[in-house]
Amino acid sequence: MAEKPPSHSLDLKRRQLLKFAGATAAVGSLGLHVGLAGADDHSLDAHGDEEDILDVAIIGAGMAGLTAARDLQNAGCHSFLVLEARDRVGGRVLNYDLGSGYISEVGGQWIGPGQTAVADLARELQVDTFPTYYQGKTVVLGGDGRLEIDLKGTFGTDEHIGAKLSELSRSVPSGAPWTSPKVAELDKLSAGDWLAQQDIKPEDRSGWDTSFMLTCGVAPARMSLLHFLSMINSASCDYMKLDSIKDSAQGTRFVGGSQALCTRMAEQLGDKVRLACPVREIADWDREVVKLQTDQGVIRARRVIVAIHPALCNQLRFQPALPEGRAALQRAWPAHSPARKTAMVYKRPFWREKGLNGHTLQVRGPLLWAWDNSPPNGEIGVINAFVVNAMLPAEHQAAQQVLTQLYARSLGEEALQPVGYHDHDWGLTDPWSLTCVSAIPPGFWSEHGQSLRPPCGNLIWSGTETAYIWAGYMDGAVRSGHQSALQALGSLRRV
Repeated sequence: MAEKPPSHSLDLKRRQLLKFAGATAAVGSLGLHVGLAGADDHSLDAHGDEEDILDVAIIGAGMAGLTAARDLQNAGCHSFLVLEARDRVGGRVLNYDLGSGYISEVGGQWIGPGQTAVADLARELQVDTFPTYYQGKTVVLGGDGRLEIDLKGTFGTDEHIGAKLSELSRSVPSGAPWTSPKVAELDKLSAGDWLAQQDIKPEDRSGWDTSFMLTCGVAPARMSLLHFLSMINSASCDYMKLDSIKDSAQGTRFVGGSQALCTRMAEQLGDKVRLACPVREIADWDREVVKLQTDQGVIRARRVIVAIHPALCNQLRFQPALPEGRAALQRAWPAHSPARKTAMVYKRPFWREKGLNGHTLQVRGPLLWAWDNSPPNGEIGVINAFVVNAMLPAEHQAAQQVLTQLYARSLGEEALQPVGYHDHDWGLTDPWSLTCVSAIPPGFWSEHGQSLRPPCGNLIWSGTETAYIWAGYMDGAVRSGHQSALQALGSLRRV
């Protein structure tokens, strides 16, 4: 039977979770060896040895895993651990210290309208937000040409084509695109196939190609039209809310950077978070107690929340093997869009004085998109950029020289005098982050969608890719964390 999104909102579920706190604490106080046992309780494993057995083990200290842990703690369940392979928390969100108290985001950084779960979390953690800077003109570079244009907070894609996509997205549920009544028609097409049918002018098509590379990590020809429509569905079926700056998913930033959310959650969790603790094997997931083999020893738990990218699960050994449907989904999940992000630092955002917003788009060049990533009050100037790896030198000093020349063309001669530069290629620096976003190809959801969320024994799948809305975004990660904590608490209560 086709999976359907839950009939009531995840926000309502989260409020219900908090109401569990009294009940779960009461169950734990009974000293039972099943259900929500205290962290210091003991139980017998299958071999009869007395061991500490957790109620919940969480794999991954990204935004999803930490949110799940925080919810467990708030609900009165203290028998859990978060196991993180890296030596830091945050997963695909990461801050780079520019010095003097300033940062530049290396990974995910924006939120926008409708992304209420991550906005609520930020308020609870007292992390403030501020708008992305876009006032002024954007510069478009092409060949030897340069054009200044006021895009009014957009990327300049055709609003008429955007309206068509918005209308199509109404028939594609964001949480389960494979249940769309038009799945047979839409999932066989790539977004590139569909764009080719729209009679788009060549000069406008390059803008769409850039837009897809920024949003999806791949060219339109490699992105499923069905999946792209499900992304638009998350944005209230409004393409412009997905793919713009003003009033869109790129409209708001966090003071102190997005990783501040994760570091503050980790601080609240204390020694419940274990860093440099990769999980290598998950055994007995089909039995009462799951055994996790980590680099810091064996950990046993009644429930395991797997809050990592689906393709990263392929690096784990499962004993017994996972059901074929879930295993096939993990094998087929694309993981080829790691992204490379740079930051050029200046004494001040001098471009603003010239009526420029700091945004640069380059046609067929190494610069996909550069933007003003300065701190809230413009105390220093920062230009961040997504770049095309194949067209930019891998060596950082050489890459800096190429980019400063491009910024000088775009923003003025002052760009030749940066005071700092940072270059982060996720594909080279982090073996635990296989991809920036998930570029789902045509046909994927038709074949594998049913296997995305159903638990396997005592394994609960989490992470932004499993979210019912805003999958692939920080908001989706937070929502998936709430959902997996509810699943764990609910199943333990039933025991």
